Amino acid sequence: MACTCERDPVAFSIPAPWHEHAPENAAVAAICPRCLAVYPAEDAATSDGSDPDPDPDFSRVSETFPTGDGAVALALTLGLCDSLATNRASLEATLEAAERAGVDPLLAIDRLCADPSIEPAIDLERRREQLESLLY
Repeated sequence: MACTCERDPVAFSIPAPWHEHAPENAAVAAICPRCLAVYPAEDAATSDGSDPDPDPDFSRVSETFPTGDGAVALALTLGLCDSLATNRASLEATLEAAERAGVDPLLAIDRLCADPSIEPAIDLERRREQLESLLY
């Protein structure tokens, strides 16, 4: 479900092996630059029917947001943070995927928490502490 923020989301394609970790197993998702809500965005195709930008501009979320596969993995992680107990296996997988892509997910989350333009829909600082226990 899309958020109610009045900001244009950043749509991104999700690699097939990660669909199981995406909202509703979507192939395309979107992240809100303000509240960091992540939701399926199958309708995010461009007006000519093509897929979303293959290199989405995650800097619209934050200048500190990673790029490439690491950005997708981090976005999926953020979308799963609403329920650590229910999403534990997927969180472990997306955190590991972010690390394999060269992203320090905990540092990235720290930077998002410090960004004054972001107002997460969840208590991201608390979730960050809980995610640390999944990694170590």
